[in-house]
Amino acid sequence: MSLGIELSVEQLEKFEVYLNELTRWNSQFNLTAIKPPDEIEIKHFADSLTLVSGFDSLGLENSIRVIDIGTGAGFPGLPLKIALPQISLALLESNFKKTGFLRHIVKRLGLENVTIVYGRAEALALSPDYRESFNIVVSRAVASLNTLAELCLPFCRIGGLFIAPKKGEISGEIALAAGALEKLGGSLASVVPVKLAGLDDNRCIVVIRKISPTPARYPRRPGVPGKNPLK
Repeated sequence: MSLGIELSVEQLEKFEVYLNELTRWNSQFNLTAIKPPDEIEIKHFADSLTLVSGFDSLGLENSIRVIDIGTGAGFPGLPLKIALPQISLALLESNFKKTGFLRHIVKRLGLENVTIVYGRAEALALSPDYRESFNIVVSRAVASLNTLAELCLPFCRIGGLFIAPKKGEISGEIALAAGALEKLGGSLASVVPVKLAGLDDNRCIVVIRKISPTPARYPRRPGVPGKNPLK
């Protein structure tokens, strides 16, 4: 699989700085369980960039607004921002120590139009400043698709995309999420296989298009989407 992205020398240097700073901070704050530099390059950087395969022409516009839900140490949002500097990016994270790293690395990389938000998706999605305000919503969070849909689709504007990487057999999970997508205003657009050296665990990109408004009662209160997923 070709990522379809050409990186300049400056962009490659930013990835090198990101790698070095992540490794340095990780020794104190345990930001990621993946520690060897070569694995970080493949399983974090390259894996994050595979989401570009789910973007349509929206992702190439200067006015595009992207939010990364549960970004952790910045994945997939920051690699996408380095590769596509024209996007405006919001990073949502509920771990305070990780937001400290995010502020540091965004400043260290000199990235513009990046907002770091500390909080829970269930709460932020109710804010008029964020609800249905983004063209593209991404998340690499480890959760079922119906749970992720409830956390992510409320942020997505009509006609926008929610994009999630998945691995393993996904057809059953997609079938289970059909009812949730209908309730939340989403519709399955595509499932894009990921074939990239070093990522051999049957990965794909699930792309959901927002076709109607998400009812005001969603998302439910913090913790409920994970404990009691929509059906």
